[in-house]
Amino acid sequence: MKTVQISLNSIDKVKSFVNEITKFDYDFDLVSGRYVIDAKSIMGIFSLDLSKPIDLNIHADSEEVDHILEILNPYLV
Repeated sequence: MKTVQISLNSIDKVKSFVNEITKFDYDFDLVSGRYVIDAKSIMGIFSLDLSKPIDLNIHADSEEVDHILEILNPYLV
């Protein structure tokens, strides 16, 4: 598992983020305070405080994580 911080401070960013990660068969969790939600759930994302960075837990093989991070680069803090 790898944890990175991402910023989803607009509706368009949330939509494109969900579209990108749904292409992968791995699990992704967003952690904000004591809340943990499925990062592939657009409704779940909107339930979080999006004004500050959110931790993204990527549950993937170490060699796949690099590829995933390349695609998620526009969202990384």
